[in-house]
Amino acid sequence: MSRPFARALFLVLSCTALACARAEETAAAPAPALTIDACIARAMQKNFDLKIQSYSTDIAKEALNVANTVFEPTLTAATTRTLTQTSAALGPALRSDFTDTRVGVQQVIPSGATINLTTTLDRSAYSPAVSTFNPSFNSDVAINISQPLLKGAGSTVTRAGIERYRLGVTIANLYYRGKILQVIHDTEAAYYNVVFARGQLGVKLHSLDLAEKLLEENKTRKLTGVATDLDVLSAEVGVANARNGVLLARQSVHDTEDAITALIGQFEFDHEVGAVALPNYEEAVPTFARTYQLARDNQPDYVATQENIKQLEIDATTAKNGSLPTLNLGGTLGFNGTDHSYGSAIGNVPNGDGYNWQVDLSLSVPWGLHADKARYRSAMASLHQQQAHLQQLEQNLMVSVRTAVRAVETNRQSVDIFAKATELAGRQYELELARFKAGLSTSRQVLQTQDDLEAARVNELQARVNLRTAVANLHQLDSTSLARYHIALAE
Repeated sequence: MSRPFARALFLVLSCTALACARAEETAAAPAPALTIDACIARAMQKNFDLKIQSYSTDIAKEALNVANTVFEPTLTAATTRTLTQTSAALGPALRSDFTDTRVGVQQVIPSGATINLTTTLDRSAYSPAVSTFNPSFNSDVAINISQPLLKGAGSTVTRAGIERYRLGVTIANLYYRGKILQVIHDTEAAYYNVVFARGQLGVKLHSLDLAEKLLEENKTRKLTGVATDLDVLSAEVGVANARNGVLLARQSVHDTEDAITALIGQFEFDHEVGAVALPNYEEAVPTFARTYQLARDNQPDYVATQENIKQLEIDATTAKNGSLPTLNLGGTLGFNGTDHSYGSAIGNVPNGDGYNWQVDLSLSVPWGLHADKARYRSAMASLHQQQAHLQQLEQNLMVSVRTAVRAVETNRQSVDIFAKATELAGRQYELELARFKAGLSTSRQVLQTQDDLEAARVNELQARVNLRTAVANLHQLDSTSLARYHIALAE
């Protein structure tokens, strides 16, 4: 196959492929426009990361519900029947029939005391009879209180679990808030990537049109003897390179569209992403002082670490109390009545004829309290570790804010610079093309200025996208993107 024929075949196939692609784009019905606000709204409804994180919040709430049951009463009930009969081999057989029924309620109160209220109803029958009442019935009511005086005493200790899990709910909500901010940031970045990819494709298509026009110009000039085969070959190479740039740019468009679809949808890759647009930057110039203050007050990781420190302070307090000896003061008061029937036995209880009381004081001290003291030291070490981590976060947050504010200002200036560079490249291309038509330049020089114009346009577009991305980074840090997209979170 001759070289000219191979080159011609390559051009024909490339033109055919590109024409088919353009025909498909033209024939497809345009999808509705997709604004950045609509994009964020869809992400809030369908993003998998948010859905997964929401379960962590539900789990934390249920853990708090479990902790709140510590002061709920516990009901108990039991009944036992015992029948005993001795062997008649050693004398008259003795038979006893005993039924015991107990009902009670137990509850822990904030002081740490455990209160038990029990009532018992017994029936005893003997053969032969051994008492006046046979069967006899006994009923009693008793209340028992056990109050810790050292270890486990006080509402701070007894409510520690509740307060810890209440903070856990707050932390889970903060992490959910942080995940929302991350999803907003990622969605914004993905949206701007689509804007850039499509804009870059537009630039590449425009460059292809220019390259094709230059090729036609060179072919015409060759027929008149003004241009050479080398000029035509240079133009053909320019067209081939432009087509390759279009193919790569179109691949980038599809990749970025898939990326944003994964963030704002669930298995909706067959749906075309609508027209996108890059919002103009019309915000006030950010300042470090204001942004840093907002970040310290609202940045989820930073605030969650503060709440985690409160949890560890509770753990340290509980561990310190746990290192004390166990000293419990207890007391029991009961009344009972006995008669020939259940009703009579119960009726005799309030008379107070039968009663009992008890007071006890118990002390338990593990040798040296080594384990409990070690737990306290461990709790304090964890607390100090988290406090150091908070300081590290504060420093990192300061650096991040400084970097983000600086990035916004730098990219604002870059947009202006690249806009002027694009204007200059456009004029240089027009001038070089005019020189070429006047026979004062070559195809190679025109292609070079065309490449410069393409690069300038892409750089300007990239600068505008970088500015919006920098603003998104800043809004994630100070959490203002929630208000910007009107996202309200339940406390």
